[in-house]
Amino acid sequence: MNNQLTRKDIEDMEAEIEHRKVVVRKELLEDVKEARAQGDLSENFEYYAAKKAKNQNESRIRFLERMIKTAEIIDDESAEDEIGLNKTVTVRIEEDGTEEVYKIVTTVRGDALNGLISVESPLGKQLMGHKVGDKINIEVNKDYSYDLTILKIENTELTDDDKIRDF
Repeated sequence: MNNQLTRKDIEDMEAEIEHRKVVVRKELLEDVKEARAQGDLSENFEYYAAKKAKNQNESRIRFLERMIKTAEIIDDESAEDEIGLNKTVTVRIEEDGTEEVYKIVTTVRGDALNGLISVESPLGKQLMGHKVGDKINIEVNKDYSYDLTILKIENTELTDDDKIRDF
């Protein structure tokens, strides 16, 4: 399955690739040269650390390029008053009366522990298209489900905290 990305996701990935190729790569190559110049490589921790950092940077570049190449580009087609991509939704969990806030994002930005719910996740799929006041039954598995009520929907912009995560 290809990752679903917006044009903004791809722009962010391309900017990160460019930064890593132009700035980070140069810095890391210099670190490797400096560590190598210190002499005996068999006991040179700085050399191995510099090589590892350089390899991690190159790996991240390849990862992002592969993500862009295989991406399925999606657009948010939700109405202003319904839950859609890059909208923040406040829900009440009816079972215990608690409120939760989620932001619906693409798969590469999903981070459930920080309230960023992927549009492809079970919860994200069930929230999409609903409006304030709607009650939704979230089925976790065949033995357990719970009810949510949509309290508020807000349009939100992506921030630096909504970064593209590693897989």
